[in-house]
Amino acid sequence: MTLPGRDLPGDDIVEGDRIEVRVGAPAHGGHCVARLGGPHGRVVFVRHALPGELVTAEVTELHRGYLRADAVLVHEPSPDRVDPPCPWARPGACGGCDLQHVAEQAQRDWKAAVVREALTRIGRLPEDVVDALGVRVEPLPGGPLGWRTRVRYAVDAAGRAGLLQHRSHQVVPIDRCRIAHPRLQDLDVTTRRWPDASAVEVVASTGGDVSVAVRRAEGAPLPPDDPATDDPAADGPGADVPDTDVPGGVASGGGRMSRTGPAVVREVAAGRDWQVPAEGFWQIHPAAADTLVAAVLDLLSPAPGEISWDLYGGAGLFAAALAERTGARTTVVESSPTGVAAARANLADLSGVEVVTAKVDVALARRRVTAPVDLVVLDPPRTGAGARVVRAVAAARPRAVAYVACDPVALARDVATFAEAGWRLARLRAYDCFPMTQHVECVALLLPG
Repeated sequence: MTLPGRDLPGDDIVEGDRIEVRVGAPAHGGHCVARLGGPHGRVVFVRHALPGELVTAEVTELHRGYLRADAVLVHEPSPDRVDPPCPWARPGACGGCDLQHVAEQAQRDWKAAVVREALTRIGRLPEDVVDALGVRVEPLPGGPLGWRTRVRYAVDAAGRAGLLQHRSHQVVPIDRCRIAHPRLQDLDVTTRRWPDASAVEVVASTGGDVSVAVRRAEGAPLPPDDPATDDPAADGPGADVPDTDVPGGVASGGGRMSRTGPAVVREVAAGRDWQVPAEGFWQIHPAAADTLVAAVLDLLSPAPGEISWDLYGGAGLFAAALAERTGARTTVVESSPTGVAAARANLADLSGVEVVTAKVDVALARRRVTAPVDLVVLDPPRTGAGARVVRAVAAARPRAVAYVACDPVALARDVATFAEAGWRLARLRAYDCFPMTQHVECVALLLPG
């Protein structure tokens, strides 16, 4: 591309160079795809841009076959561009929100496009089949700000709490996080110093509890997990889509910890009260748990007497809903000791519910759970269920599978594996459980034949 006073062939570009590009379609990971030198040129993944825009982008990473860059000047803005409500949502600052520069409906359209592209390219579904699904992303109640009920702040060498730059260990001290729940924004986490701390983890539960944990582990902050997963190690690539990180916290395990507020918080969902460890997994949007349970029940239509599996069951949210509908044997499989303890405590009043402590692939391979089974809920971490689990579930021949996915590429890979086993994607719902970020939650119905 040509810049004032300089001609930059693609192979001569270095980090920090600025290139002018016409931005193309959104891609998985919170960026748009552009190309240097025309439609067959080198791929550039551009953050802080919108489809159709002409931008000057600063190169942030060099990789074999592609570049990463931030749009630092917008010459021809999209009509969907808005001013970010947070001053830290910009190149070189906090990396936690990918889409604050995008209008609300356009954010959901962006995510729907990513889901459709994943299903066709990775899931290998014909375009007419994907079109028939009518993929659209539905908003959750409450608006795009003030929804996040669990936040992990990193602490820098000066003791200041903040969030991480995109794909970086660098802590960005902030005044407050605009997507955090108001009860969390009211805390003094970002206005005081935290000597000797590596992280501050805060929770505002749907039951009204507020808990603050300070971790004093040695070492530098680590890139965080996806906000929708309880597996911080699950950070695998999506086929040929580049790896993505979701900055905004630090790894939660290890080290000494002190806490202000309850160690076990009350959550309210699916008509029940839940006691969940403050550091345990729970949906971070206040409306997400009810929304996803309603979608699973609607898609599966459980009938009295049907046997169910809740795989990657966590505290047992879906198991409770199924057991109350079917009155029949319901099995939860969960590997996290925290999740297992929570499930056993929260489901103790339901007869016929069993909680199995095991990794899902191991439980299926070693027949810790066995057919017959009528209904299966899969709610895996970001990496997806994987071929071994999908094949084992298909071999058990349930009537239907509801797949709850926090990553559309992982979902698409598993849909392709289900198809190889003779199953089809019959319906799909998508929800904006993480406004202002690139993340989207899907609930897919898979049927045999």
